[in-house]
Amino acid sequence: MSKRRSILLSSMALLMFLTACEADDSTAKQWDAYQAKHAFGEQLHMTGNRDILYQFIANNLSSNDGIYTNLLETDQIGEAASGHEVLSESAGLMLRYYALTGQKQQFDAQWQRVKLTFDLTTGFSYRFSPKQQKTYTLNAAIDDLRILRALAEASVVFRTSEYKTDLDTYGNRFYQYNVADDHLYDFYDETYKMRNTFVTLCYIDNLSLKLLPIPEPKKAALETGMLQIAQKGYLSDEFPFYQTRYDYNAKVYQSDNINTVESLLTILNLAEAGKQREASIHFIKEHVQAGTLVGQYTKEGKPLNDVRSTAIYAIAAQIASVIGDKELYEDSIRRMNEFQILDAQSSLYGGYGDTNAKQAYSFDNLMALIALVH
Repeated sequence: MSKRRSILLSSMALLMFLTACEADDSTAKQWDAYQAKHAFGEQLHMTGNRDILYQFIANNLSSNDGIYTNLLETDQIGEAASGHEVLSESAGLMLRYYALTGQKQQFDAQWQRVKLTFDLTTGFSYRFSPKQQKTYTLNAAIDDLRILRALAEASVVFRTSEYKTDLDTYGNRFYQYNVADDHLYDFYDETYKMRNTFVTLCYIDNLSLKLLPIPEPKKAALETGMLQIAQKGYLSDEFPFYQTRYDYNAKVYQSDNINTVESLLTILNLAEAGKQREASIHFIKEHVQAGTLVGQYTKEGKPLNDVRSTAIYAIAAQIASVIGDKELYEDSIRRMNEFQILDAQSSLYGGYGDTNAKQAYSFDNLMALIALVH
């Protein structure tokens, strides 16, 4: 089992979209082979955990607008999304779940909801507040790329080219507004008609960048440059995580402290490109096994808290799946499932959250859902 498993799906998606052809018998056979090899979750009989988690998300954490940022409601006026606000991040993860589990009807319904709730002229709004009836007029590149990948995955899984027009339309739009001079930018603000000046390293999703419907020379320049920026953000073999962002104007990497979720997402993206560092994998394995992979570190690797979150172990499991490390996957899922609520009398039954505070965050629950189908 190798990193070939994760790369296979993207190569099939590219075959579908970049050649603009219908899926043929050979593609169907490739997908069948992929399904047979892909899911450690299936091998480890995790469908029970996955099903009750999905029911919690669908029944408790969702509305007609999308998936709540947090089960606990707020006034929805804070600087950060909260309460029953909905995020394109969550929508993209849900699209990927429906694609990877072969649920076309649910995928199509979710895709229509995404367009209705988040579609702007220049990108997908990162956030919508139902209570304030406010659509925020900037996107997040990481979330738009996830939606593009979901469209590609759906095409392969459902063996259809019906999503090609959407991928072309939204892929071209993404390139127009979130890319300039072969550089990827975190966001484009439709109101102020401006990009930011940096890229957050965990936004550099090279496999999804491959799906952009742009000329090959432009695509190669973008992919190569962004991969180099991600790789050069490596901190050290002693603490093998990654810097937070790269500022294009100052030409420097910047980090206050190192958020584990962000570095793990960077490592996941690099692993999908076959560029993960062994020191990073060793560090993750050691700390997952010990249960000591915490939420934040200094740049020298000193833990700044003892927070262990669902999302941390869910992303570690996804990394394990990509590189074909079943032991790491098992250890990560075991740690992750320490947080799942299995009390059938609890209102949070099946989910990941705080039963005392009645809080459950979309990112934790959806990352766990994706991990369980890896």
